[in-house]
Amino acid sequence: MHAIRPTLALMRYAFLLLFVFPLVSESSEADALPSWNDGPSKQAIIQFVQEVTRENSPHFVPPGERIATFDNDGTLWVEQPMYTQLFFVIDRIQALAPSHPEWKTQEPFKSVLQGDVKQALAGGNHSILELMMATHAGMSALAFSTLVEEWIATAKHPSTGRLFTEMVYQPMLELIAYLQENHFKTYIVSGGGIEFMRPWSERVYGIPPEWVIGSSFKTEYKLIDGVPQLLRMPSVNFIDDKEGKPVGIHQFIGRRPIAAFGNSDGDFQMLQWVTAGDGKRLGLLVHHTDKAREWAYDRHSSVGKLDKALDAAKENGWVVVDMKTDWRTIYPSPH
Repeated sequence: MHAIRPTLALMRYAFLLLFVFPLVSESSEADALPSWNDGPSKQAIIQFVQEVTRENSPHFVPPGERIATFDNDGTLWVEQPMYTQLFFVIDRIQALAPSHPEWKTQEPFKSVLQGDVKQALAGGNHSILELMMATHAGMSALAFSTLVEEWIATAKHPSTGRLFTEMVYQPMLELIAYLQENHFKTYIVSGGGIEFMRPWSERVYGIPPEWVIGSSFKTEYKLIDGVPQLLRMPSVNFIDDKEGKPVGIHQFIGRRPIAAFGNSDGDFQMLQWVTAGDGKRLGLLVHHTDKAREWAYDRHSSVGKLDKALDAAKENGWVVVDMKTDWRTIYPSPH
């Protein structure tokens, strides 16, 4: 009888190792993404993280090489009916208008002041650039950062009345935290302005400013009255969009990520480049399909167009997240 007991104990321990402990581990990891419905998208994320973080896995990646890049507009927060930074631009035009009487007759400023944003942007990238130059340059980097911090603290989305910083996607916040808990460095790689995102990225996303890559204006160092300052010049330095995203990652990170997250054709090259690397890779697209809780748009949208990348997803093995079915909730609960 006594000889049997160790055997039974060993059998019980083996049972726990083989069946119970794995279930506990998987359940714990699933709970890290509570706003994600169970399904292929959530399963693909968890499986990827498990495979690259377990030391006995053939796909193990050392912590120093675990890098993930996230687009911002439409991937981490709302981008409809237009990019949030454009709301900031319009508000700045209104605030600066008394000092620029010429804007009353000069496009695209005239249309902005008359409330016709569609007409103001009819000139395409040229009009947008002109508006950006007038509102983003000609001041110190510190002064611009202060403007952004003051604006983002009170600015509200016109459709919901919520702060823009409350219109971030709860499932993506959980995903960032989940990756960070597994020793990933999580970078923002966005077509938006780098100095527009940096003042609040750590508070809202948990991503520090040094891990934010975006489009930028040229900046010059000058001594003004003996005080060293960085001045924002009315000239484009770098456009971090489409082909620019892999270039920006190479220049500012210096290591190819193993995971990339986007939502539009502007992210196509980033996902393409990241997932073309050796070893286990994850590419993920957020597909806006939920008209009731957010917006539904893809191939024909003038903002966040998802066409080429959507077609390429299946061929490249990218995960396509269906907002309507994959996400239990969209935005965080109001504070």
